[in-house]
Amino acid sequence: MSQDFTQHQQYTSDNLVRLPDPDSAGDALDGIDPSFVFDFAAYDEIDDPSQRWSTWLSVEPLSRGPEPRPDWVVTSQGAIDTEVGILKTGKEADVFLLERADPADPGGGVVMAAKRYRGTDHRNFHRAASYTEGRSTKRSRDERALKRKSTWGKVVAAGEWAVSEWDALKRFWEIGLPVPYPVQIDGTEILMEWITVDGETAPRLAQTRPEPELLASYFDQLREAMATMVQHGVVHGDLSAYNILAAGERLVIIDLPQIVDLAGNAAGMDFLLRDCTNVCTWFRGKGFEVDEHALFGELVAHAF
Repeated sequence: MSQDFTQHQQYTSDNLVRLPDPDSAGDALDGIDPSFVFDFAAYDEIDDPSQRWSTWLSVEPLSRGPEPRPDWVVTSQGAIDTEVGILKTGKEADVFLLERADPADPGGGVVMAAKRYRGTDHRNFHRAASYTEGRSTKRSRDERALKRKSTWGKVVAAGEWAVSEWDALKRFWEIGLPVPYPVQIDGTEILMEWITVDGETAPRLAQTRPEPELLASYFDQLREAMATMVQHGVVHGDLSAYNILAAGERLVIIDLPQIVDLAGNAAGMDFLLRDCTNVCTWFRGKGFEVDEHALFGELVAHAF
């Protein structure tokens, strides 16, 4: 065997293919199965503290959003996550804006909402018991910590609430409810669709003053969404005009960590009535006459 042949050879799954000398004329890839050929691009290291490599491929497949995924979801291994700013601060979690883009494809980037639950600073930990009745954790140590409300219990609670919201977002998205698309979960951070109007964050329903026709449409959308929830055995548990976004002519429901099992939670019906009361009170305040008891009765009928 010649030295030239020894230096320029490659094995494929079928046979040995001789490659021409790089200095000789001709295409060095002639005779190579295209499935063995790929492009390679080097990326610069990240030295900006507001950036990180995309975590898309570092999370488990079940920690990624349901398929089919929207075409705006960035899955490139070379993508970079960049902190854009803070969107909202809350008692249990803060919401940031995060841009995910591949430097090799800057036009394909997307800005998402990154909701990050707090750990030992989980101030409203005491609320969890009423919402989470009927739920269970997999580890007895975690169950005991939750019941004692210890420091570790607060850490567990933060994780449980993040997972609860993630599961709710996926479930609601799959059954067609108007919620942000859940992109991924990593620990206590959930990345989800950023709901906008004309490039700006969509306002909360409480911040709007809809015209009568749009107001009626909003109520119909909410009634349909609440009916779908109870048909699937769950209640939002904290529904109000403050956790509903008005994205133009459509409404989007947010803040789902406290969803309640309608049958498994002894207070399930109480939570449902409270959601009806909160919603109807706001609509009546805008001049749209609706009755929470009538809405409650209609929804209960959907539950059985």
